[in-house]
Amino acid sequence: MKKEKMLIGGCRSIAAAWILLAAEIAFYIYIGVSHLAVRNSILIVVGVLGAIVISILLLNGVIRIAIASKQLGAVLRIMMFFVWWAPIVNFVVLGMACRTARAEYKFLREKRLLNESRKGQYVCATKYPILMVHGVFFRDWKVFNYWGRIPKELEANGARIFYGSHNSALPVEQAGQELKARIEEVMRETGCEKVNIIGHSKGGLDARYAVSCLGMDAHVASLTTVNTPHRGTPLAGKLLQIVPDKAVSAVGEQYGKLFAKLGDNECDFTGSVNGLTPECCGALNQIMPDRPGVLYQSVGSGMRAVSSAGPPLNAGYAFIKPIAGDNDGLVCPDSMIWGHCLGILEPVGKKGISHGDMIDLTRKNIPGFDVCEFYVGLVNGLKEKGL
Repeated sequence: MKKEKMLIGGCRSIAAAWILLAAEIAFYIYIGVSHLAVRNSILIVVGVLGAIVISILLLNGVIRIAIASKQLGAVLRIMMFFVWWAPIVNFVVLGMACRTARAEYKFLREKRLLNESRKGQYVCATKYPILMVHGVFFRDWKVFNYWGRIPKELEANGARIFYGSHNSALPVEQAGQELKARIEEVMRETGCEKVNIIGHSKGGLDARYAVSCLGMDAHVASLTTVNTPHRGTPLAGKLLQIVPDKAVSAVGEQYGKLFAKLGDNECDFTGSVNGLTPECCGALNQIMPDRPGVLYQSVGSGMRAVSSAGPPLNAGYAFIKPIAGDNDGLVCPDSMIWGHCLGILEPVGKKGISHGDMIDLTRKNIPGFDVCEFYVGLVNGLKEKGL
């Protein structure tokens, strides 16, 4: 609520400054056209006072928006402070900032009203807790949540959220072992005999291995995979063909050193990448049959242009598109489908939804797609199924 007031207040302050500027210009034009006899001292006082008030209103609006907005890009945020005083230029820059702030205000207000309308309904209060499993080359950090704003929204609607907490880069078999231990840990902590798993990207493969090959089918009520390369990604295979082995090993070594400092106690960069090739995923699928009693469902998304995401997903999209068609920057839609398909999501507009957008990685609002609300609906669906 406070953020909403700051955003709309900042926009109104900037709008008031422009209205006052227009009124002052109109005043001087009227004086000049009508040839009214007005003392120069009065004109100067009016001009100075007007400039002071306009400057205060503009700066107030800039500060309010800069503090409250989470959707302003770094470039636009910096430009606001450098050009707020510059005529014409500030009109363009602050106009862009106000459009972003107003869209964010509308988004926050609608989100607040929606949550208020269902307060006490606990639409995400599933029978079994939710275990969210991250993909490759990431960890579950408290400071930077892999899942963005999603867990907070789920918890606000009654969900019990836990994380895979496994190492960032291991072959599927080893990551599956870590997830098995984590599932057992969550069961001990909650007293529940099962969990619902939501796995993103390679995390979906890791979870499938734990369920199919490590006896966790007895303790997993559902497995929902999000943009998971069940049949591999051509990007992994092509990169391993193009990049020399020494270069891959060198990158893997540096990666291992970095992530050891960030929390990994074991790392296999090359094994993780190789495990995402179509050949390796095909072999895994032969030993990871669906287990009865577990609900398998999947969802995916697709980008629409290179400009739909930043690096490295934009490069991944451009690389995959000519050889395999539509993709999310890493994975093609056909590879994402496993079990009951909840759909391949594409919002209205030209952007599309990237691999990272599906976990709210950049925390950016996407017109036509509320990622947090999508997960609320997903988890509510599990609740409705008695899971």
